[in-house]
Amino acid sequence: MAKKDERNLNITINNSEKEEAEVVVSISTILKKLKKYLAIWIVAAVVFVGAAFGYAAITTHTKKAELTALINFSYDGIEKGLDPNGRSFDVNTVKSPAVIETALTDLGFDLSELEQIRSGITFRSTIPKNAVDRFTVYNSILEQGGGNSLTAAERILETTYFPTQYTVYFDYNGTSFTDNEAVNIFNKILDCYKDYFYISYGYNESLGDAISAISYEDYDYAEAIDVFSNSLVTLRKYVKDLDDEDDSRFRSTITGYTFSDLYESIRTMETIDLDKLSSYVTVNNLTKDKESSLAYYEYRIKALTRQKSQLEEQLSAYEDSIKNYEKDQIIVFGSNDDANTQSSVASKQYDQMFSEKNSIASQLAETKQQINFYKERQQAIKGNNTGSKEMLERADADFAALNEKVNNFVELVSDTSEDYYKNITFANAYNVIVPASYTSSDRIGRIIDNAKMPAVALELVAFALYFAVAFIEALVYDSRKRKAAMESAKSGESGDGGDDDKDDKNNSEEKKDSGK
Repeated sequence: MAKKDERNLNITINNSEKEEAEVVVSISTILKKLKKYLAIWIVAAVVFVGAAFGYAAITTHTKKAELTALINFSYDGIEKGLDPNGRSFDVNTVKSPAVIETALTDLGFDLSELEQIRSGITFRSTIPKNAVDRFTVYNSILEQGGGNSLTAAERILETTYFPTQYTVYFDYNGTSFTDNEAVNIFNKILDCYKDYFYISYGYNESLGDAISAISYEDYDYAEAIDVFSNSLVTLRKYVKDLDDEDDSRFRSTITGYTFSDLYESIRTMETIDLDKLSSYVTVNNLTKDKESSLAYYEYRIKALTRQKSQLEEQLSAYEDSIKNYEKDQIIVFGSNDDANTQSSVASKQYDQMFSEKNSIASQLAETKQQINFYKERQQAIKGNNTGSKEMLERADADFAALNEKVNNFVELVSDTSEDYYKNITFANAYNVIVPASYTSSDRIGRIIDNAKMPAVALELVAFALYFAVAFIEALVYDSRKRKAAMESAKSGESGDGGDDDKDDKNNSEEKKDSGK
């Protein structure tokens, strides 16, 4: 009785044309068949996962994944797409041949693969947060529609941004480097760019090279004085600009100097060391070639006279501009009309013109002094004999001492300015936020990432086959079982008819016996 009461959930497939062709599949039968092949499916699943990981390991080894790093720029002007000199910034300077060459040389690699390395480095910029915020606000207004949607659309089109952060990629499949070598080279390139950045936008090393490259021994004494004077003026102006730029009263931990200290020291060399040597040369009429010196003085007088005329014209033009310049008017309103007051104030342009006028006036005065000096020197050499041999030897020694002193100050200025740019101006101008890495865990992570899709695809195929086999076998089994049941039922009906005939025959025989 319990067997008859057993209930099964069946899947029935009906054929409307032939009632006898309906197919019934029991869920319980399907589950039994799934259980039957469960072990085989588990083994197949494990094999497929292993095959996927094996494939991923092979492809990861043969097709090397790109290395990635994250760099950031932070200085005045980068948000406008400018470099520290105010020109358009190009992030491709990170992979400049000079940078890559320095990195390879420092690590002991040859330069044969420099171009492959350079072509394998690419950049992807990150949109700054303020630009994202602007896009988000304008986009929300645009989605809302209404009268402001057109304005929002225009603002979106007008909105521009300049990246300050970049993801750097290095594809080294075209090189012969191992994974670890590629990581070291990539990180070294990013580190070397920091020095390249400082050299390009920080202290101008060509300044020191230009000053040191001039050999005073190639000139006569008077000309050598001018060479030293020009060098010291150039150095002094450079230090003065740094001193004006520096608001922190920076004192170098390398040299112990501030820019103000260096400026005053250079002024001392000009007013004492150089003037003292110049006076000695002038008073004693020291020259290596009298005729050559006279020709030099004549040339300098003519050149300075031309410069004096130009400065006088510029000064006159600035004075006229300042005189005719209309200052900005400011009206202050009181409680009544009679209380209103009006005043004039100078604008930024006016202040700039006034500053330029003062600078030109100073240059003009200095030029006039130089003209007078060369004229006096010219007259002195014409009328007197040159100095003695002892005087010339002393002058040579003094020039050598001054030259050594100037070179020392060039080095001091170089070290101090480099320290200032690296630790103050460009302390955070360029940073490698996330360096490239390739550890064992990174390699395993890449293999897992590469194996995910193949593993999922193979597992889906395995499960589909597993279920299909179980379903088909359950279908066949239930069909056979149903067919056997139907045949058994038919044979049972045939057996019940034979018994009835036999009973009728027995009844008739009994009636005959009772009649007798």
